[in-house]
Amino acid sequence: MRVLLVEDESLQAETIRRGLAAEGFVVEVVGDGISGLWAATEHEYDVVVLDVMLPGMHGYAVLQQMRERQIWTPVLMLTAKDGDYDQTDAFDLGADDYLSKPFSFPVLVARLRSLIRRGAPPRPVAITVGSLRLDPVRHQVTRDGRAISLSPREFALLTFLMRRPGEVLSKAEILDNVWDPVFNGGHNVVEVYIGYLRRKIDVPFGLSTVRTVRGTGYVLDAD
Repeated sequence: MRVLLVEDESLQAETIRRGLAAEGFVVEVVGDGISGLWAATEHEYDVVVLDVMLPGMHGYAVLQQMRERQIWTPVLMLTAKDGDYDQTDAFDLGADDYLSKPFSFPVLVARLRSLIRRGAPPRPVAITVGSLRLDPVRHQVTRDGRAISLSPREFALLTFLMRRPGEVLSKAEILDNVWDPVFNGGHNVVEVYIGYLRRKIDVPFGLSTVRTVRGTGYVLDAD
């Protein structure tokens, strides 16, 4: 089982490498994002462990370029709660799993084995609901071929809605899946961002696909 570990903290990288080696993994370690992208592109691995904060190239940029090059090796991100990104961004860009630092080593091993068993079949990256199309790798949204510009949070919200079309989603569900776990604001922020989305993906096209279910939540319908 070959693992690519992209981690710039040498002490932590060596600790992880030794632990994984003791569990039967063959681990290659690189210390920056550029080298990590090159290794993931040029060699085959069963899984990639990718830190977020890397010199040379940010971990999310590495992940995005891997998926743009159609490299579907499973990726587990090592994320930090105080970064500019959150776990939703990791999944939007094509990550398969994540662990927040500090993490339990037995949990890391279990997650890696699970990803390896799952494998890396080619996967479509675009999501389509009616005339609305979202590409999570390129961060592009179009309706009827017309580009729609969204903020990162609007994009994350739309991604969550499009992955569950026709389902009524409560504000609590949306907040849990789209906002960072440490977010301290109230549920009203969801209503605000639903309004932003409607003004961008529905109103210019004369549609009402983002629907409010009174007292329950919101649902995204096809055209």
